[in-house]
Amino acid sequence: MDMPALQEGHRRLALLEGTWEGEETMHPSPWDPKGGVAFGRNENTFAVNGFSLLTDYAQIRDGATTFTGHGIFSYDAEQDLYSLYWVDSIGSPPELFTGRFDGDVLTLGHGGHMHVRMTWDMTEPGRMDSKMEMSQDGVSWNTLFEAIYIKK
Repeated sequence: MDMPALQEGHRRLALLEGTWEGEETMHPSPWDPKGGVAFGRNENTFAVNGFSLLTDYAQIRDGATTFTGHGIFSYDAEQDLYSLYWVDSIGSPPELFTGRFDGDVLTLGHGGHMHVRMTWDMTEPGRMDSKMEMSQDGVSWNTLFEAIYIKK
């Protein structure tokens, strides 16, 4: 049996690799009724011979870490599909996001009782624009947060 080899899809995850920091704009929501500004840090490192990208996220507000999360990005070459398995400090059940790249923009989402969509735009080198949107019906979307991260 031949061992699996990294595909171009695995290598595209390198766009997310590294430490990214920046300002986040939190829009009012049930989780953050007032909204406001926060500082975010994403530390993304390859694991398991490059087949997965680990992500560790921290949000800081007023000098204190207020939210953390951990995820595993992977790529399914047979389906040409990316996935993100996500757990966080809210204690919600683990979430599985799936989706694809369009150019240098990765969009992943999931359905259920609440639809969630995450976007990472790496069109500009050294900069990652990110956005999280939520929807009750999967048609009308509300932005939960928007951020501009700079690669360190």
